Amino acid sequence: MNGFKSVICLFIVQFIVITSSYAQVGLNKVAQSTMNFLLVSISPEASALGEATSAMSKGSESIFNNPAGIVESENQFDIKLYVTQWIADINYMAGAATWNMGIYGSVGFSILTVDYGDIYGTSLLSLAEIDMYPAGYKDLGVMDNVGAYAVGLTYGKAVSEKFLIGGSIRLIGQSLGRTIKNNTTVDNDASKLAFDAGVKYYTGLKSFRFGMAIRNFASNIKREEIDEQLPLSFSMGAAFDLFDIFIPDHTPDNTLNLSVDFVHPNNYSERVNLGVEYRFWSMIALRAGYQTNRDLASWSAGIGINSAIAGNDIEFNYSYSSFDIFDDVNRFSLGFAF
Repeated sequence: MNGFKSVICLFIVQFIVITSSYAQVGLNKVAQSTMNFLLVSISPEASALGEATSAMSKGSESIFNNPAGIVESENQFDIKLYVTQWIADINYMAGAATWNMGIYGSVGFSILTVDYGDIYGTSLLSLAEIDMYPAGYKDLGVMDNVGAYAVGLTYGKAVSEKFLIGGSIRLIGQSLGRTIKNNTTVDNDASKLAFDAGVKYYTGLKSFRFGMAIRNFASNIKREEIDEQLPLSFSMGAAFDLFDIFIPDHTPDNTLNLSVDFVHPNNYSERVNLGVEYRFWSMIALRAGYQTNRDLASWSAGIGINSAIAGNDIEFNYSYSSFDIFDDVNRFSLGFAF
């Protein structure tokens, strides 16, 4: 219990420090971070819940949300593959796997790639080229070095039956084409090691639990002459099975979980995420969620189907997210557990 109190105090201190460091009166702190592809949820489960996942996600799914949840994988091996059709023809592909080692904890591996599609490069004109290019710029064609990735290792352990901790280290990289500087072609590449940490605690009050996570903690990246921050975020949330109140004698096969997350990012003002999941027969899950304080995104919904084949669990998840202006977003995942 003393260890638990120490970790909670550490998270509270970090939250206060982060809040003080980035507080700006009356501002939403937009354009304060780089590598913002890290902010896009690639999980249909998380997005369908409005990304209220600090206390909800388990197994390999939790690597991308709260790494403490990898301890809760019910199988020895848990693997998931993800595809996200993002806005502006941007596509995300990801994979995560965990190995439950029993009393020694759980380890996980994750990989994420981002395909930005066809990006055309342009350049300014010299005085001698102005008459040659009436559009006012020079078209350099499709750039071949544009994309992003993240590769990570995760470890989690149950300190007690109620208290779980976890952490990740990830190598994150992004390529943003080439530019000409002092008559030399320069690759706009950047990479950085980043860290995630999370805790999860079951209070013993029925199914009530809460979780906290810090994601994308890293030093600044320097592009040209500018120091840029990664999109650091702190989240804390809770979840509870409403059937514990309304149907006290319900079976574990049927649950109605309500989750809420409070999120403090370094590149915007605070947000509240809400999600609800109705799971019945341990086979089908219906999800819905809402995110506050978002310019484009708002509500989302999704479905999950789980089936056992030859003693192995196979799970399919889908989510739909409504967006203003842009096309709506579809996410898919396929999971295997054995």
